[in-house]
Amino acid sequence: MSKYRCPKCRTSITSAKVYDGRFIFQCNNCSISAIVPFSADPDEAYMNFLEQYDNGNVERSKNLETLLEKERIVRSREEIESLLHGNGKDEIVRNTLSSRRDYAVDYKVIDEPAPEAGCDVSDLGIDKTLADTLKEKGITTLFRFQEEAIRKVLDGENLVVVAPTASGKTEAFAIPILHKIANEVERFGSMRSGESDVQAMLVYPTKALARDQLPKIKQLAEPLGIRIAVFDGDTPAKERDLILSQLPDVIVANFDVLHYHLMHRTKFARSIRNVKYLVVDEAHVYTGVFGSNVHYIIKRLRRFSNDLQIIAASATLPNAKEFCEKLFDCEMDLVEGKGRRGKVHFSILFPSLRTQRSLMLELVKTLTSKSHKVISFTNSHIGAELLAFYASKQGVSIKVHRAGLMPNYRKMIEDSFKQGDLMALSSTPTLELGIDIGAVDGVVSSIVPVNRLMQRLGRAARRGQEGYAFLTLGNDPISQYYKNHPDDYLNDFEHAYTDPSNPFVEEYQVLAMACDRPLSIDEADQHKETVKKLVEKDLLTSSNGRFVPNYREAVKFLHELSIRGIGKSVDIILNNRKIGERSLPIAMEELHDGAVYFLAGRRYKVTKLKLDKHPKAEIAPIPQDYPYYTKALTDDWPHIDAVYETKNVFGVAAAYCALHIHKRVIGYVNIEIGSEVAKGKKEMLDSPFEYDFITKGLVFRAPRAIESINSAKDPLYVEMSSYHATEHVVIEGSSMITGGASQDLGGISLGSSGLIFVYDSSVGGNGASKVLFDRLDRAFARGKSILMECPCVSESGCPRCTYSYRCGNNNEYLHKLASLEVFKRVLAGEKTKIIEPMEGEKSLV
Repeated sequence: MSKYRCPKCRTSITSAKVYDGRFIFQCNNCSISAIVPFSADPDEAYMNFLEQYDNGNVERSKNLETLLEKERIVRSREEIESLLHGNGKDEIVRNTLSSRRDYAVDYKVIDEPAPEAGCDVSDLGIDKTLADTLKEKGITTLFRFQEEAIRKVLDGENLVVVAPTASGKTEAFAIPILHKIANEVERFGSMRSGESDVQAMLVYPTKALARDQLPKIKQLAEPLGIRIAVFDGDTPAKERDLILSQLPDVIVANFDVLHYHLMHRTKFARSIRNVKYLVVDEAHVYTGVFGSNVHYIIKRLRRFSNDLQIIAASATLPNAKEFCEKLFDCEMDLVEGKGRRGKVHFSILFPSLRTQRSLMLELVKTLTSKSHKVISFTNSHIGAELLAFYASKQGVSIKVHRAGLMPNYRKMIEDSFKQGDLMALSSTPTLELGIDIGAVDGVVSSIVPVNRLMQRLGRAARRGQEGYAFLTLGNDPISQYYKNHPDDYLNDFEHAYTDPSNPFVEEYQVLAMACDRPLSIDEADQHKETVKKLVEKDLLTSSNGRFVPNYREAVKFLHELSIRGIGKSVDIILNNRKIGERSLPIAMEELHDGAVYFLAGRRYKVTKLKLDKHPKAEIAPIPQDYPYYTKALTDDWPHIDAVYETKNVFGVAAAYCALHIHKRVIGYVNIEIGSEVAKGKKEMLDSPFEYDFITKGLVFRAPRAIESINSAKDPLYVEMSSYHATEHVVIEGSSMITGGASQDLGGISLGSSGLIFVYDSSVGGNGASKVLFDRLDRAFARGKSILMECPCVSESGCPRCTYSYRCGNNNEYLHKLASLEVFKRVLAGEKTKIIEPMEGEKSLV
């Protein structure tokens, strides 16, 4: 029963929270209703409602439905019918769009034709056996993009093939390569000696995807007498020995294996040194630090194989050619394919009167209750875990699929879903890749760039059935922006990014290169400063005109780090057994003493974090009815080591720099399961966890919010809070401008100085901040729109304008109006200078 009473008839009234922080009060007896401004305290909001009643404002808002529509909290019935434009027969679609808890932003039916037809297989001029095998598989006619790609590969061109999920990219690279190898086999005989070289290497980002694709390629290869095998960390020792004694024509592997065997100079490394064709599938995955390492691994392979032809396959990217040329360090041609199979009902929804997670949960429940198999995509491991946690409590047959879980556990989940034993998967981006998990009827996704969304949507209706796809916007600044500007979302394509100049990656990979084969003087000159550092560390030695590694120490150093994240990892230990890992520095925020950590749908408490030579976090189970999980409280301090580039954006001085970040985890807050808000006092750690790392980032000096500061009772508080809010809005509001890179960024606003730092959260840098630096003008313009269009009137703002779920200060000390003034001054061209370096910084002037 409600504790609030109607001021007119004294009966109980209902209240609901709008997720921009406002509250709705309604009396069902006499129908009076009102929406009151943001307040963290419901009692405070109720007092505001009574004040509105006393002033006569409530009487003018008798119809709640009209009020909700006027405030654009929900759509009117007429607007929903217009959105449906004659497609309102589907019960799931109509009921979802008609919800009185969400705002239906957009709806459309995606019913694209199949990709444009190309030539008949017989007219391609490929090996007759290969052509016959394709026909036996039912492939008699190629798609136009497949034909174009095949002809370019046959002509020896480096190529990137870009096409949607399940459109036939595998055939586009497999057919020409198998044809070329078949000619070699025919010329030299099908049984070549074990000392022969592998002809082609197919590289996949995960072992699971490699093994998933193997049968498809084998079906084409074996009739030609072409031998193909998987060689990775899961290949049994006996099978490895057999592969190395009778080398196949084609090896399926990953870059981790390639990196390891090259630097250890193994028999496998010798066998691939003259590989002719390198296929890199799912190339869009190789962003950030992982991509920087891949860039160097391919350089290392090219030292032995000068005539290497590279064929990359990628999901849709607007900068696929540019990105792949940077990644592979060579010119590449581009072939694009379009089209899909199956009709999909696609809706964009904005959760007005509930959380994004609550909306996603209801969609998963609705679809599975109708016997539809569903994948729900979230962008973080905690998001995937929480969704599965809540859904399973409500009877949904669901499991978590994410990185960090043991491979055999993930495989078991994939098989269960494929066989129909599971109805739903709660996944991070791991299932964006093309692994076959059987028929999928519905996809529910949190916000990602539109081209990545289309990759996710490609999972639905792949077998030709009708499907459902829902983009659920969130309780955050960029989601509110897209609610008001849906066309911008459809044009904000992700631009893949990587940074081969990452100094940690360069040092790591140059040392690995020397382990592969000593560096010549010319090679050392290309990495002069890095080689000098390695010599100073006694990891390299100059000998007879070459640089030779101190092999034992070099390998020890190389084994401490991973090509997928150059920082150290923290092992997660349960009952003296490793069950997962997380990379630093993010591991500190998730695995500090007292943290609640989610793993495979269960929660554990961290009993001890040790950041010594071999970092580890010991965890213990907690009761499943424990009401909280945790969020770390942190503080960061930046130092500028070098300046790469400076510019003025409108009038604001900005620089792209090498940075040194000192991060501390000082405590945490408990977040209540269900309400998703902090409960109780802050818990401060007796001994803060500290971590120093070098990265890259940008810094700019924001203008002062003079009018807000001069009219404030506490001018210093307002000034500092304006910059803190501005930092949040720049990062959160620019997410899609940078291709979702806000996930890879951290931020610091330095007191009242106006200096705002935005940095790559990966050790050494991942390229995300450079993307933001290049598009800072768009980020400033979007930031102003977010603050102006948010209806909240709270001084600090709300989750949909100034808050950040990553904030280490628990979103304290923010000032919305002062931040809006900052953005207005930026766009008006007010000039700033970065002229006062702090202690430990170098001058930017």
